[in-house]
Amino acid sequence: MPLDLEEQEQLDQFKAFWQKYRNLITGVVTAALFAYAAYSGYQWWRNSQALEASKLYETMVGAIAKGDKDQTLRAADDLQKDFGRTPYAAMSSLIAARIASDAGDGNKALDYLRWAAKNASNDGYLALAKLRLVTQLIEQGGEKDFAEADQILNQKPIAGFESLWLERRGDWYLAQKKNDQAKQSYQEAWKKLDQAKEFPEEARRLLKVKLDAVGGIAQ
Repeated sequence: MPLDLEEQEQLDQFKAFWQKYRNLITGVVTAALFAYAAYSGYQWWRNSQALEASKLYETMVGAIAKGDKDQTLRAADDLQKDFGRTPYAAMSSLIAARIASDAGDGNKALDYLRWAAKNASNDGYLALAKLRLVTQLIEQGGEKDFAEADQILNQKPIAGFESLWLERRGDWYLAQKKNDQAKQSYQEAWKKLDQAKEFPEEARRLLKVKLDAVGGIAQ
């Protein structure tokens, strides 16, 4: 059926519009398709990584149950190397650090904690790694250890962990026999902890013991 004049005019306008802007339109559509493909590919990759990481983490858990320290640490190393962007890598590093520490290998424990404190993708694991790294460094007790712990504690606390940050600062002072500064840090930590009702009672009891030890009895 032949087009009437109005329809023909609209068609001519569309042709003119397409002729003028077709490169731009094609470019935008192509970019959108590439973006979608990249996003879909990333989602697939992330899900695939998480699945493979979870299998390796299960292997690690099995090794722990068998008391196989070497296999446990190998699994943690593999998770760091191959699946470092998944939460499983940080989880396994925290566990491996504890196992290495219990086995008397403080340097190996520090390596795991340093990795997690630098690479953990989850704020909770990141905070735990930094706090445990500070504790381990204080226990080491060397001049360089105290300096590294001080550098970490000078960083901005991760949200939700402010009281524990202050408590570790108190530990840092106390280990160097700076009791007045330790008491002040513990008191500030107690105030923060008192505002954070979600913290377990054990954390409060431990901090109270530390406060009492430096003469800053918690009320």
